[in-house]
Amino acid sequence: MFSLLCYQLVNAAEHEDVVKHAIKLHRGKGAAATQRKQWFLENCRKLSGLLRQKNVVLNKLKNAIRAVEKDSGLSNVEKIFQVHTFEIFQKELNESENSVFQAIHGLQRALQGDYKDVVNMKESSRQRLEALRDAAIKEETEYVELLAAEKHQAEALKNIQHQNKSLSILDEILEDVRKAADRLEEEIEEHAFDDNKSMRGVNFEAVLRVEEDEADSKRNISKREVEDDLGLSMLIDSQNNQYILTKPRDSTIPRADHHFIKDIVTIGMLSLPCGWLCTTIGLPTMFGYIICGVLLGPSGLNSIKSIVQVETLGEFGVFFTLFLVGLEFSPERLRKVWKISLQGPCYMTLLMIAVGLLWGRLLQIRPTQSVFISTCLSLSSTPLVSRFLAGSARGDKEGYIDYSSVLLGMLVMQDVQLGLFIAVMPTLIQAGVGSYSSIIMEVLRILILVGQIVFSLAAVFLVCLVTKTYLIGPYYRKLNVESKGNKEILVLGISAFIFLMLTVTELLDVSMELGCFLAGALISSQGHMVTEEIMSCIEPIRDFLAIIFFASIGLHVFPTFVVYELTVLLFLTLSVVIMKFVLAVLVLSLILPKSSQYIKWIVSAGLAQVSEFSFVLGSRARRAGIISREVYLLILSVTTLSLLLAPVLWRTAIMKCVPRAERRLST
Repeated sequence: MFSLLCYQLVNAAEHEDVVKHAIKLHRGKGAAATQRKQWFLENCRKLSGLLRQKNVVLNKLKNAIRAVEKDSGLSNVEKIFQVHTFEIFQKELNESENSVFQAIHGLQRALQGDYKDVVNMKESSRQRLEALRDAAIKEETEYVELLAAEKHQAEALKNIQHQNKSLSILDEILEDVRKAADRLEEEIEEHAFDDNKSMRGVNFEAVLRVEEDEADSKRNISKREVEDDLGLSMLIDSQNNQYILTKPRDSTIPRADHHFIKDIVTIGMLSLPCGWLCTTIGLPTMFGYIICGVLLGPSGLNSIKSIVQVETLGEFGVFFTLFLVGLEFSPERLRKVWKISLQGPCYMTLLMIAVGLLWGRLLQIRPTQSVFISTCLSLSSTPLVSRFLAGSARGDKEGYIDYSSVLLGMLVMQDVQLGLFIAVMPTLIQAGVGSYSSIIMEVLRILILVGQIVFSLAAVFLVCLVTKTYLIGPYYRKLNVESKGNKEILVLGISAFIFLMLTVTELLDVSMELGCFLAGALISSQGHMVTEEIMSCIEPIRDFLAIIFFASIGLHVFPTFVVYELTVLLFLTLSVVIMKFVLAVLVLSLILPKSSQYIKWIVSAGLAQVSEFSFVLGSRARRAGIISREVYLLILSVTTLSLLLAPVLWRTAIMKCVPRAERRLST
């Protein structure tokens, strides 16, 4: 029983003999009963001797602490330092003894367990892992304390040297700067590790720290040493998640994430030939950017290291795209089509859910999974359609409704539905595993959430009304005066207004995308000249960020999976596109006035693809266990293929339904 323990306690010269003897004992060979008993007693005596020595050392440390406390020749600071050093050594001895008996207890628990019981073995492994994590945390704390003690000791020696010699003026200045720098570090340092390690929900895990490549270190050793000090290496946990530094301990030193810089530079360079190629063959440039992401992502060269950071930056492309959409979509148009914009998406979503539940019943799919998939596929891509409508003719004829107004209004309402669906997703997860009575309670909770969203929307539009009436006019006039000859102030002012509206809608539990759209709509109320000026400043920013956004979509496209299941995916994609088109035509036929019935074909063509936000919803649902890995990959692939089919369907609808005079601008 003590063979493993004794292996750790004996001296290095005896290790090999002990191990060989333990193997013989385990196999029952080459060891008589008296020899086994003698070997067992000898090692137990060694353990007992070590424990007695530990107690003797602890008594000596206590006497030394008392002696230091009574020593009048030491200052209070020096007494505290020496006592703290002794206490660290005491703690190390006690922790070593605890580790010994924890190992014995673990061995006893393992011998009492059933080697065929996987659950028991898993629990034992979990307990050992927690013990190792606790030991690692204690060792880390002790190491930090030792570093602090070493630093204190070096400072004490330095002070003694300074007292024995006269300092020059420069040395005195540097000494004052050193003390000020120490105070600054103590003030700005956040003890995030100590503050969070005892919080509920905090787990200790083993991670790997990956440094730069060996080739890089040989080529530039000094750079490698500097980056080691700056902490710019990558951490990988046991679940293969990769982490980078977000906030350093020392905030006085500037840092840059060179992986993220490389990723953005690579995307910028490769997006040019990809976009150029798509333009040459008659496809929108956005597909070139998606191809760029595919080539650089996990399914291609796998050269993008900071995927989360790239996706986060790409979200700003969505924000500025929707702002420009709102800038071209005046409140007058919104008032003209608000009933259609409100009714159309709601009816389409309900019909999609009904069809999904019907197919789910036939295919024996869980209702929660059917509802999620149907809702996910009912959404359409606002950035894609806004690129289709960019620069198209949108003049309303007398007695007619413009198709672009209806289309954008319905897309904005779908963005609101997206925020609502994200809000109720946790409830949907709980409803999927509950009983009948709990499902009723979850339905009531969903209704309450719907009421909260309606209240939030009313609050948002009230804020917009107040802003339009009292704030936006003076604000823009002030910006216009300050930005004479300096467009930087205008760009910053408009960006700040976008982020303000984004923050307001987020605080009111409505989607941030709606806030960006409303910011553009509010500014467009100031007139056509204002719209043109702001658009000329914001469009270049939008174009660059849109490249990052569509490239981030390509990071989640897997061509090999599409090739393996091409027949199934083509069938599913065509079924989804045709079903969405037919349902949109049916709904619009009921809610559009007779004089504008012809636009239902164009609007339906614009809504017949699946939104890129299905990637976000699908990832959340997969983590929550609503859908399986296979369904998640099917959603990704169907979404991608539907986006690829969208330009073909849009151009066909434009050629068939738009008058020849407007067709050139619309395409």
